Amino acid sequence: MKNIIIRTLTGIIYITIILGGLFVHPNIFLCVFGILLSLTLWEFYTITGIKKWRRVIAVGGGVYLFGASFFYASDCADGRVFLPCMFYIMFVLISELYNKKNVDHIRSCAYIILGQVYCAIPFALLNFLVFLPGKGYTPWLVLALFAFVWINDTGAFLVGRTIGKHRLFERISPKKSWEGFAGGMLLTMGASLIPAHIHIYNSMINAQTWLCISVLIVVFATWGDLVESLLKRTIGVKDTGALLPGHGGMLDRLDSILMTIPALYIFIRLMIIQS
Repeated sequence: MKNIIIRTLTGIIYITIILGGLFVHPNIFLCVFGILLSLTLWEFYTITGIKKWRRVIAVGGGVYLFGASFFYASDCADGRVFLPCMFYIMFVLISELYNKKNVDHIRSCAYIILGQVYCAIPFALLNFLVFLPGKGYTPWLVLALFAFVWINDTGAFLVGRTIGKHRLFERISPKKSWEGFAGGMLLTMGASLIPAHIHIYNSMINAQTWLCISVLIVVFATWGDLVESLLKRTIGVKDTGALLPGHGGMLDRLDSILMTIPALYIFIRLMIIQS
């Protein structure tokens, strides 16, 4: 009972921070999600064994990419703002030449770059979902993304815990079931009817498209959760951190989101914004 209360309170605080970051002001979005990214990257590089000084630089590189994408997406900067990102990748590789410690240099570089691809790039793409062409700062689509992931998690947990028998991916996540997956899918598809009938949404996305988005998010959110489980099993850790009581680390909380952001961005660019 105590654990449920702790999880609930932590969840409320987490959701409040997300909503504040989205709706108070674009600069608050930049700050809040920049902090979330830095915490996520720090956890990733900690569990993968990256040394502290390299961890600091790697986190800085990811946060810079997020900030550069924010200013580019908001039309406050041109493509040259990404040039330091290219320099950073070269720095990661060249710096290993001067690392005289007996370490696996290829593995070190691979983990640093993987952190950028796995964590920083999805956060950077968030900027292109909140700054839609011709609409300025519009956080509603990102809100729908987070809401659908949360609804799917809730449906999958309740249904899986109640009637889940057939394992979805037992080798990676023994507790996930096909019943839970179906429950999360159906609940999220039902929830997609809400934005489909709200004016701020339906002026750009119709009901059928929202249904497709809900299915897309459920599938990629499930893969995202499984990918993080694979990462933790490979490294040999239960949680990526203890920042969120009852939930583990920030990466544990955002694992589904990290995979759904690129999927939704690609879908929006191909199906809705084709210019």
